Order: sequence, then structure tokens, then C-alpha cells
Amino acid sequence: MNKNLIQKYNIPGPRYTSYPTVPFWNKEGIELTDWEKSVQHAFEQSNQQEGISIYIHLPFCESLCTFCACHKRISKSHDVELPYIETLLKEWDLYCNLFSQKPRIKEIHLGGGTPTFFASENISLLINGIFKRAEKCNDFELSYEAHPNHTSGEQIATLYQLGARRNSFGIQDYDPKVQEAIKRIQTFEQVEKVHQISREVGYQSISHDLIFGLPFQTESSIRDTIEKTLRLKPDRIAYYSYAHVPWVKGVMQRGFNEDDLPKDVEKRHFYELGKALLFENGYVEIGMDHFALPTDSLYKAMENKKLHRNFMGYTAGKTDLMIGLGMSSISDAWYAFAQNEKTLKAYQYRVEEGKLPIMRGHLLTEEDVMIRQHILNLMCHFHTDLSVGLSSKEQQDIKDRLKEMVKDGLIHFEGSNLIVNEKGRMFVRNICMAFDFRLIRQASEARIFSMTI
Repeated sequence: MNKNLIQKYNIPGPRYTSYPTVPFWNKEGIELTDWEKSVQHAFEQSNQQEGISIYIHLPFCESLCTFCACHKRISKSHDVELPYIETLLKEWDLYCNLFSQKPRIKEIHLGGGTPTFFASENISLLINGIFKRAEKCNDFELSYEAHPNHTSGEQIATLYQLGARRNSFGIQDYDPKVQEAIKRIQTFEQVEKVHQISREVGYQSISHDLIFGLPFQTESSIRDTIEKTLRLKPDRIAYYSYAHVPWVKGVMQRGFNEDDLPKDVEKRHFYELGKALLFENGYVEIGMDHFALPTDSLYKAMENKKLHRNFMGYTAGKTDLMIGLGMSSISDAWYAFAQNEKTLKAYQYRVEEGKLPIMRGHLLTEEDVMIRQHILNLMCHFHTDLSVGLSSKEQQDIKDRLKEMVKDGLIHFEGSNLIVNEKGRMFVRNICMAFDFRLIRQASEARIFSMTI
């Protein structure tokens, strides 16, 4: 990869888990009644055909990992578990009261924080509580994120019995120096243990999350981490660029010196090295930052043009309604977004009041919906047709913004079809920015996003 290309395109940019991205939601927010109407509308569109999805944010961690930008709550005490689950189920009841029929759930994902912070009996209480007022779709999938050091065989088995067939272990890096810097210390042996238990229990898809761009990483440490990962042959591997955003309020990414982070060309080399090793071992690139074996459902979804991207990341199927439960969770009603209160106290207070605990949101305009689909096409399938929904002038403006990328061989056009070349896949965030009308119109000098590379 040309060094000048990396320097040219390594700029701050969104990850596009939504459009519009959260910083460009309407400043006036969304009225609770408008959000409730949007949920009802999306529910009517989605429930019988696709079902609905649920993301549940379980924010507690026993210790702080300094690379993490998620909303979390550090606690050594597990007395917080039951009150939090009771609040989650009350929030779910508030949503169920809006529905005209019994919800059919296609997917539940438990994110964090550390979902496996919770004891098996409390996880059961949560999932069974959800289904007291819902039923499962035939292709229902329960998945969860897990910290290898805080995941037991009992939890893995309990979640399997509840319907989980996919889990994701946060590995990041195996090098002791890197682990110490990011405060995420776990051995390969511990990861191997929980991975093998998952296999023995019967999980159909196991994912490992790796990060490049962390402090003190070297070519040899990256190679060692990926080679260890390949020994276990997970079905999916997420190979992320570290998002360094210490300026965001509440993010604790100050556990190391920024001079210790790999820069531009070196970071890009780590990505290319990892990608080559994964390709050599039978993995296929899925969207941005994700790789899967051809036997995995994510690969099959990509092949069948059903791959979708939302606040849960890449999923094998789309629903028009994704409800986010828990503090800081974001819900997606296709034509509207809403985010819950970010602090535990505010979240629980609002729910106890008998109100959906949203603190901000956005009603999408017709233009937003159209641009959202173009960005989804690029993020999931690496192509889109500019003639859909865009005026001749808008198409030309986008092409003008992408001229340099055409010249640099990152993309090409076939008529009105924009196609991302293999060389350009790493720059898909930059490509999407050419369609981001809100970002272009409201350009800010304040730094809000991580670097694209």
C-alpha cells in the first residue's frame, strides 16, 4: 500500500453503524410520543414478516480496560445484577405495551460491558423474562459478548440452553506488554479453555475480536496473536482498528502514552499482515473489519445479499425494528433512532417513572433514509447505484468528491454503479463520507471521530 495514500486518507471519520451518525442527529432531539409512534410503525412493518431484534446492554465490568470506549460501570459487587435486570424487564414491558400483537423475536444480542459478569441464574431470569411477553421466530438467534477471564462453563451451557448458538470473545492481543498497557490481561490458555467448552457444548459460531493499532504492538506480536487465534479456528474474526477517542466525555483511554501507538503506515501494515494471514487460512472478508469462514452464517448472508449493519455491528439478517434495552442503548426503528440515558442512575429513574428512558433521538427525513441505504450498500456489499434516489446534481457532486479515489484506484464506476475495488476496502469509511450530506453541510472543526485507518 502506497505510503502517500495512507497519509492522504487517514482522516477522522464515522464508523457508520447508523446514518445519520449520532453527532449529527437533530439537536432538538425527538419527542417521546414521536418515538413511540415510530416504534409502533416499525413494529407493524417488521413483526410478522421478519420479526424484531433486541440489543441488551449489560454495562458492568469488574475492572477497567483502558482501550474501551463503551459505556460501562465498574463494580466488584455483584449485588447490582438483580436490580438492573428488574429494570431491563420493566423497560421491555413499556415497549410491549405499545405493541398491537405479541412480538416475534428474531435476534437478541447481549453486549457490554461484560455480559458474563452476570450469574447464570440472572441471565436465565432476563431471557425467560423477555419471552413471557414474546415468542421466538423459527430462525431465532441469541448471541453474546464474553470476557474469557469472566466466563464459566456453567454460563456457556446456560446460555446455550436459552438459545445461544453464537458467542464472541474479546481477545484484542496476546502480547503481555500490550495487555498490560490496555489493562486486559488474559492468557491464550484461558481463551482456549472457554473456546473449547463452547465447541463441546455445541455453539455453531464462535467469534474472536482482535484489535490492531494498540500501544506497543509490533509486527511479531500481531503475527503471534493471529497465529494463536488460527490455532483455535473461530468461525468469525473481527479485526478492528483501535479507535482512540480520549476527548469523548466518559471515555478512559489515558492508560498509556499516545506516542506508544503505531502510526499511519505501520498501523496499515498491521492490517495488511493480519488480512493476508486470515486469507491464507480460508477466511473471507465480510464488510469492514470482519472475516468469516465460508461455513458461517455471516458469509452466507453476504453471498445472499442479506448482510446488514446496525448498532450491533454486522448481522446475518435485517429487521425494521431493533429495540435497545439498558443504559446508553440505542434503538433503531428504521425511520427513527433513540438513545437511552447514559448513566445507570438516570436510566433506572426514568424507567421507575414508567417512561421509556430515552435521552436523545432523531427522526429521519426522506433524504436520510435514502442516504442510509446507500451507505448500507457500501458497508455491506461494497457497491451502490447512484441513480437510486439521487438527483443528477447530487450524483455529480458525489462523483466529484470521489475523483481522487477513482484516480488512486480505490473505486471505479460502471455507469451509475459505484464499485469498491479490493484496494479500496480499507477506505470504505472515506468512501461513505462522500455520501454523508449531514457531515458535509455541518462540517465542524471539533474532533468527533476516530481516524479511518
